[in-house]
Amino acid sequence: MDSEPPFENLERGQCAPAPLLAGWVHQVALALMSRPQDEAIFLALQALGTLAQVDRAWMFEYDARALRFRNTHEWCRSGITSHVSDLQDAPVTMIAWLHRALNQQRAVMVHDVARMPRAARSVQAEMLRQQDRSVLSVPVFHEGRLRACIGFDATRAPVRWQPAQALGLFLCADLIAQARYGGTETERGRARAQLYEPLLYLRLGHGTRGLAPADILGVRSARDYSLIWLAGGDSVKDMRPLSAWAELLPQESFMRIHRTALINLGHVKALERSASMPWTVQLRGLGRPWSVSRPYRQALRARLGV
Repeated sequence: MDSEPPFENLERGQCAPAPLLAGWVHQVALALMSRPQDEAIFLALQALGTLAQVDRAWMFEYDARALRFRNTHEWCRSGITSHVSDLQDAPVTMIAWLHRALNQQRAVMVHDVARMPRAARSVQAEMLRQQDRSVLSVPVFHEGRLRACIGFDATRAPVRWQPAQALGLFLCADLIAQARYGGTETERGRARAQLYEPLLYLRLGHGTRGLAPADILGVRSARDYSLIWLAGGDSVKDMRPLSAWAELLPQESFMRIHRTALINLGHVKALERSASMPWTVQLRGLGRPWSVSRPYRQALRARLGV
């Protein structure tokens, strides 16, 4: 590989189409149309990473002024270390060499991380820390502004990226941009407000998902671990106990309603209460109500203002 250039920056028009693109776009579109947004992006990256036979597929997002960035989504192949929680609110100066090309709407194909140019030393150091040998990065633009970046890491062996792979990521980036930053003005405002809300990280199989507390409906104890119920009605298992989640979640929006359950007050749809029947709370998007035990009833009424 030493006889070949260690990296290339390509505009979209320089990327050649290939049959693999249909499968990539199809899988990403299915994920984005069928699941809640954050879960959909994780599933899209999982599909892309699997189809491309890489070791990681990831996404990072910029703040409103593109001065800082943070990792938000990552899929890893079995046995590959996760780094999604490492770079949070990091300065763009760390990735200045990469950012310059992304801002010019170019794909950055780093074939050999060890041979990156001197100008790329800071981002090269981070790639080497993550044991990357080759990295492919593509910008995510929406309404003419750089919003994010998606990409692949190869850690087990170096890869010479192909222009068709870059084009595939460009097309998938378009879909992710529309799902993440499109919609109505109200939805766009909500997305902007939540863009830099602190995230909590869950391990999902071989990947890691950053989750905004506002997207959690509630948490229930399941013996030694917890079930996290998400907006949209799905649940994921987390190996931490309920007591750990009681400490992690913001007290201003979450409260305990049972020794085995915490809820997000912002998702309470109804409270059923009577002198003769058990009290229950209905959370938005969930079919079955959750029981409210006696020691927490008055506190719940006070928090709901009823």
